[in-house]
Amino acid sequence: MPSQSRLSAPRSRATGLLPVLAPCRRWLFPAAAAAACAVLVAGCATAPRHKPVPPAAAPAPSAPPPAAEKPKALVIAHRGASALRPEHTLAAYTKAIEDGADVIEPDLVMTRDGVLVARHENDITGTTNIAELPQFADRKRTKVIDGERLTGWFTEDFTLAELKALRARERIPQLRPANARLNDQFEIPTFDEIVRLAQQASLRTGRPIGIYAELKHPSYFRGIGLPLEDKLAAAVRAQPYLRQAPVFIQCFESGSLRAMRRTLGRALPNVKLVQLVGNPRKGPADWKLAGDPRSFDDMLTTTGLREVAAYADGIGPEKSSVVPRDAQGALAAPTAVVRNAHAAGLFVHPYTFRPENSFLPKALQSGGDEATRSPAGMVREVQAFIAAGVDGFFTDDPALGRRAVDTPAR
Repeated sequence: MPSQSRLSAPRSRATGLLPVLAPCRRWLFPAAAAAACAVLVAGCATAPRHKPVPPAAAPAPSAPPPAAEKPKALVIAHRGASALRPEHTLAAYTKAIEDGADVIEPDLVMTRDGVLVARHENDITGTTNIAELPQFADRKRTKVIDGERLTGWFTEDFTLAELKALRARERIPQLRPANARLNDQFEIPTFDEIVRLAQQASLRTGRPIGIYAELKHPSYFRGIGLPLEDKLAAAVRAQPYLRQAPVFIQCFESGSLRAMRRTLGRALPNVKLVQLVGNPRKGPADWKLAGDPRSFDDMLTTTGLREVAAYADGIGPEKSSVVPRDAQGALAAPTAVVRNAHAAGLFVHPYTFRPENSFLPKALQSGGDEATRSPAGMVREVQAFIAAGVDGFFTDDPALGRRAVDTPAR
């Protein structure tokens, strides 16, 4: 506060200013308020016969706050640590969490008695030992699912108790022979069991373990009286962990996501909906059923992305639509997908990053056959996508995904 002599006003008049300035002292005022109070003092203390008191100097502009650091890309364990354990088993999810995954991903299908279980497809012919069990030989069927004719055994023809009699097998044994040696050791897990595993791991590790559930073939299941959306929405509302932990619900069918948005609303900010984007020449099954001629490629236009943003929070595109490969099999320049998605308010989680030569760009492969692992190659591939601005990514090997995120790119 200025001294009495500087104010050049009688003491009685200065004393009369104290009630006016008291609020300024109580506020511990910022710079702008300080200047305003100083001007108020000068104006009140000035008399015509005295030299006016100059106003206090304006405070120097404060430095802008530092820009918020962008969060690290999310490491999403695709079907668990499926490069190291048979996919969609509790062993694969446990390994993924141990290896640093932020989120574990179960693909969800339904049993005949209405229980959500984790399988890549409802056709379990290649991922279980079902074909070798004579008691289920008569359950073999031929069905048309999303326009594709398939022959095999399907989850919706079995009760949960019957599925629990089966054992999981490696889906691509020619590329993952080490996983194949673990065949017939693990059960098919239910969604509830996976949530319980994540909750226990979160308590043990002190960090949230997210759930990234995919609804598989929802139009087909709805057509046979087993709506996946209703069952998953009920689970989210009923289980305290799913109302607090990071939860993502993904699907290729936009109608299914719209239904989830209507059912769950936006009251649970921890739940994010993700539009998966498949083969650009094909379209979602529900679009085809409705006679909509558009394809997944249309979803990635600026107009399509704005439409997606009306019901979803992010997209899960096939990775080649984000960073394509050139004629020589090397990574090319990124497309505009990330930039356009972010402009529409959508995050981007591409799929799928795998460590075997068979899945890597030629320049990132290591010596050996298609099944040979190239850990450094996968790390470099992921880092190229992080540099392109993705917000997370699906990987079969979360340990390598964690390394890619936490290690500076060379």
